[in-house]
Amino acid sequence: MYLEFKALNNVLIVSIEGELDHHNVEEVRTKIDDRLDRDAISKLIMDFSALNFMDSSGIGMIIGRYKRLNSKGGNLAIANVKSNLDKIFELSGIHKIIKLYDNIEEALENI
Repeated sequence: MYLEFKALNNVLIVSIEGELDHHNVEEVRTKIDDRLDRDAISKLIMDFSALNFMDSSGIGMIIGRYKRLNSKGGNLAIANVKSNLDKIFELSGIHKIIKLYDNIEEALENI
């Protein structure tokens, strides 16, 4: 698992490469929260273009970041979901509360 951070106009873009599962979800959560707090950022875009696998702990981490940002008047969006992960988002219902976008540019325009 590899994370890449990019801040742009009070939006943090986090690209996650590899797998997001119970083995690494706490590390991912901590790194994202630390960066949001350090830079006082209220909007988060998660780029899943290089994410190959995600389990329920990944869904929990996403929901947690959404609640955290939403409570502070912020927002979270997800971009570049691969077809193999579409089913997870559909079954979890996450797509009903968090907007999914085809690419980063579209997410930036709408977040």
